[in-house]
Amino acid sequence: MADPHHHHHDPIQDNIDAHPVKLAIWIVIGAIALIVGIYLLVQLAVHGYANRDMKGQAAVSDAAVKQRIAPVAKVALDPNAAAPAATPAATAAPAVAAANVPPPAATPAKAGAGAGSGSGKGTYDAVCNVCHGAGVAGAPKFADKAAWAPRMKQGVAALHASAIKGKGAMPPKGGNPSLSDADVSAAVDYMVSAAK
Repeated sequence: MADPHHHHHDPIQDNIDAHPVKLAIWIVIGAIALIVGIYLLVQLAVHGYANRDMKGQAAVSDAAVKQRIAPVAKVALDPNAAAPAATPAATAAPAVAAANVPPPAATPAKAGAGAGSGSGKGTYDAVCNVCHGAGVAGAPKFADKAAWAPRMKQGVAALHASAIKGKGAMPPKGGNPSLSDADVSAAVDYMVSAAK
């Protein structure tokens, strides 16, 4: 039978009793490591995200913010490219598309054709075709008699004025302010003659 007064020796307790100084040293080292770890985490949380770039410039400065939100590309339409078929998305923002049309390198009047000769074809091909070729945003398609008939009833002078000053989604001069009024009028005449 076991002696009830006999105590089991606990090896951990025996180690503590045999080496109390060693235990105190490890407790101090653990406490210091914990304090240093907490301090480093606080420094990272407070200052770590404010100075991310390599130059030491604050990531929240005005220049850094402007650089991050700047567009990565700009859209420019080629006025000489064939117009794509109209889609619901394309008809939703025609003014933006027309406003981004860059002026052609040489307008027909400057190149010796177009408005000077009275045809207007060069101006139409360079500028007007972008929208009127595909019927973007309700623009009457080139040579579409049904679409042009109600407009032609207003008279050619009214059509010239609308094209020069802009109307609805069409910006003034089809988005190319470098065109002369005569160039625009010749292009309108060219489109009207094709729709007769």
